[in-house]
Amino acid sequence: MLNFNLTYEQIELQKKARQFAINEILPVTSYFDENDTMPLYLIKRAHELGLQNLEIEKKYGGPGLGLIENAIVVEEISAVDPAMGTSIFGNTLGEEPLLLSNNEIAKEKYLPILVKEPKIISFATSEPTMGSDVAGMRCKATKDGKDYILNGIKYWITNGGFADFCTIFATTDSKLKHKGIGCFLVEMNWKGVSVGKPIPKMGHRTSNTVGIKLDNVRVPAENILAEPNGDGFKLAMKTFSRTRPIISAFATGAARSLMEFSIDYAKKRRVFDQKLVDFQNTQFKIAEMYQKVETMRLLTWKACWEADNGLDPTVSASLAKLYTSEAVCEIGNMALQIFGGYGYTKFFPIEKILRDIRVLPIYEGTSEVQKIVISRHAINNYISIMPSIEDLPRLKSDDVETAAREGIKAQTVWRCRVCGYCYYGEEPPEECPYCRFPKSVFKKVL
Repeated sequence: MLNFNLTYEQIELQKKARQFAINEILPVTSYFDENDTMPLYLIKRAHELGLQNLEIEKKYGGPGLGLIENAIVVEEISAVDPAMGTSIFGNTLGEEPLLLSNNEIAKEKYLPILVKEPKIISFATSEPTMGSDVAGMRCKATKDGKDYILNGIKYWITNGGFADFCTIFATTDSKLKHKGIGCFLVEMNWKGVSVGKPIPKMGHRTSNTVGIKLDNVRVPAENILAEPNGDGFKLAMKTFSRTRPIISAFATGAARSLMEFSIDYAKKRRVFDQKLVDFQNTQFKIAEMYQKVETMRLLTWKACWEADNGLDPTVSASLAKLYTSEAVCEIGNMALQIFGGYGYTKFFPIEKILRDIRVLPIYEGTSEVQKIVISRHAINNYISIMPSIEDLPRLKSDDVETAAREGIKAQTVWRCRVCGYCYYGEEPPEECPYCRFPKSVFKKVL
């Protein structure tokens, strides 16, 4: 039986995240956005409140919660500032490869630290010349005894300028593509690790994004999360299948606020001697916003539910990520249209949210990548309910009224596999009367 009710514990977690977002993030987000600075103290505050590292198991000191709880928290924070949602959730992204790995030594060493202290762990697959094409990475991992030496540059690293640790993906040989990729947990104070300047961005300006240079960085054997034999690529894909639903939560939170701000403004703004909300055009926009927000949340929770219940969430995660990241941009444009010129100013929150959400169809796999994942599943793995087109039955009767009363008697039907014409008789015709193909193209369907 389906149940869409949150538990008492989930509702309390939602309240805590909502209060933190509205009372502590909302008043300062515009200031830090204007100054292109990440408020580090808010990430530490989220840690203090227990709003980070939710998936770390209890045996390592964590709460042992699931993706649903992550999505609940992220939606509330992203409703106030999607960029802070990214920064606060960054730890879950960074630690996901560690959580999914079989390296118990690394888990016992690092996970308790992340629970006890406001440490930051980043995630690094992207490079200056590749993003969604994970198999195209060039960052080099060279075997040296039991250790590996890393050389190269990782880019677009969230929280990288403040990170204490980073899960880094690198390859033994770029020509091997996905088969050469491994994953390594690097401490950012190790010799050879250096961080670039914060990348100036259109949006997500309260989220720190940098490049990381690795110059002969030695990674000991106990910090190898996945051997560079293809296991690293698999680990990256498993990570994305668990983190993409949370990108959907970013989108859902932002979309919800865009809708709420639009309703509030439309109720107060008067044009042509009427409230803006009284115009049917406005009502239609709000209805569409509401429909999309509800759909976005359902898709997000479905993908999270699959992951939390041990199912493979890959396809649902891509569906959620694709739909929500595109839908929130549509909602943003509708909100801007409702606000008109005022929405275009920095005095109102719409322009900031628009700048922040535009990255959602891009990072953690572009919308185009999600379409590839979904189409491959639909074409190769989806099991159709309907019969093949060439097997479609089509009965007929000489008298429609009799057929309607008594049904249609059994008969032999031959279907042309070229044009679809159906022939009735014990044997197919010598030639199709429509496409003129020979008898051999007919298939018996009944």
